[in-house]
Amino acid sequence: MTPPASGAQAGVASLRLLLPHLRPYAARAAGAAVALLLAAGLVLALGQGLRRLVDEGFADGAPGQLDRAALFLFAVVAALAVATSARFYLVSWLGERVAADVRRDVFGHVIGLSPAFFDTARTGDILSRLTADVALLQALIGSAISMGLRNVLTGLGAFAMLVATSPKLAGVVLVVVPFVVGPLVLFGRRERRLSRTAQERVADLAATAEEALNGLRTVQAFTHEPLERARFSAEAERSVEAALRRVASRSALILAVVLLGFGAITFSLWVGGRDVVAGRMTGGELSAFVFYAVLVASSGATLSELWGEIQRAAAAADRLAELLAVRPAIAAPPSPRRLPSPSAGRVAFEAVRFAYPTRPGAGALDGFTLRVAPGETVALVGPSGAGKTTVLQLLMRFYDPQAGRVLVDGVDIRAVDPADLRARLGLVPQEPVVFGASAAENIRYGRPDATDAEVRAAAEAAGAAAFIAALPRGYDTHLGARGATLSGGQRQRIAIARAVLRDPPILLLDEATSALDAESEDAVRRALERLSRGRTTLVVAHRLATVRRADRIVVMEAGQIVATGTHAELVREGGLYARLAALQFSDGA
Repeated sequence: MTPPASGAQAGVASLRLLLPHLRPYAARAAGAAVALLLAAGLVLALGQGLRRLVDEGFADGAPGQLDRAALFLFAVVAALAVATSARFYLVSWLGERVAADVRRDVFGHVIGLSPAFFDTARTGDILSRLTADVALLQALIGSAISMGLRNVLTGLGAFAMLVATSPKLAGVVLVVVPFVVGPLVLFGRRERRLSRTAQERVADLAATAEEALNGLRTVQAFTHEPLERARFSAEAERSVEAALRRVASRSALILAVVLLGFGAITFSLWVGGRDVVAGRMTGGELSAFVFYAVLVASSGATLSELWGEIQRAAAAADRLAELLAVRPAIAAPPSPRRLPSPSAGRVAFEAVRFAYPTRPGAGALDGFTLRVAPGETVALVGPSGAGKTTVLQLLMRFYDPQAGRVLVDGVDIRAVDPADLRARLGLVPQEPVVFGASAAENIRYGRPDATDAEVRAAAEAAGAAAFIAALPRGYDTHLGARGATLSGGQRQRIAIARAVLRDPPILLLDEATSALDAESEDAVRRALERLSRGRTTLVVAHRLATVRRADRIVVMEAGQIVATGTHAELVREGGLYARLAALQFSDGA
């Protein structure tokens, strides 16, 4: 990720992130602004109502005057209540709506990033940005901006009324203003830095929890619960320490602003009281002055708190902008070529060299050349780290090779829109992903527009129909997070049904049976054989028994092809494949 911008300008630039999301709701924002202006004006009108109540109601001693003054004051209060309620509803609506839009756009951006990004990014940190950081922006729009503008307007208006009521006393208040604004600027910059640090510590905490929960079975199997608790507690303490540094900074700011603001009011009240005693000011004028002075001071105190919220939101916007600035390493070219239709399923690797970005010094493929004819089943075998899965990763264009070409139906896949390419591929991975949804929805992931009949036919072809029918609600049964209610073989058959439904011309099987027991492996193997008929199929396998019937077996070692042939041919030749076969079949398997 790119480093964040620094200084006050960075905060302003980061908060511009919100402008495109506010534009569609300009009418609501305008309504909120009108309600805000009305509420600020009506708060100022309260001071005049208070002056009339004291001078015309209390001082004159006329019941009629008192009634009229009280009615005027109540009318102002009632109008203020309506305007404040409308403002609160409109800005809260904006906050919720914009937060949802920001989350949608950030998630949409992240889900389109290349796998290389996620090789180093922390999922917990990304989730923290999607949740906690966006929540700060929501609070900014739904509360802080509105309250800030209201207090600015109220404070300026109240000061103008102070000047109109008593220029001398207004001057006393004016002297304090620079001492209030100064801390706002100085502490605000520090608050921004501390807020970003605090948010990063929260992201660390989320990443630690996410890692431990994802590996919960391993944690418990190795009885590492105390260690993980200690790790999480340490991260929690770091988060608290960072937050408390921010809180201490803001507390100092609030202390300075409240002390100076209300100290000036106290002094003004003393000076004004002497004027009332001397007859130079009425009691109503002094009451109105005190009311406006309190508004000015409370507005300053509130702004000092809100300034901290704005700085926290600016830090959050920094982190979101940083994430949005990441560009996918794999993207469609400006003018993508179309793959031939219908697809023949021809695949070719030409002198491909590739090293993973996280391991630049260790080449995964070195001069790899392979051609697969339409409808041919080719198995890739070899020791761990030979580059077998890398072949599939490059074919799906999760990465681009540093040298050489990968072609599908004679077209270099770098010239093709990745979505168009992947639409022709069907993957059955070693660890199938089963979503927290129903069985039908998980199978329909292969083709979202499939009918119920097509979903059932795919399940039948994958050998999954029987166990799905035995589930409590059949195809409508929720399979739990990551398919927790299913066995490994059942999850694999759901993945196969998904691939059957997709009906791809090119099928990729990555260790699809390696983690299964013998009975499940046999069921899955038969389903895979049905699925691969008539399709170009690339099979990655450690278990040689699963690839004996392949049209061709490609033996890989250190990113290169060291032998090619059928099972019988390779066993006769000797070499690496023969040694692997002797190890695996020596027990008569």
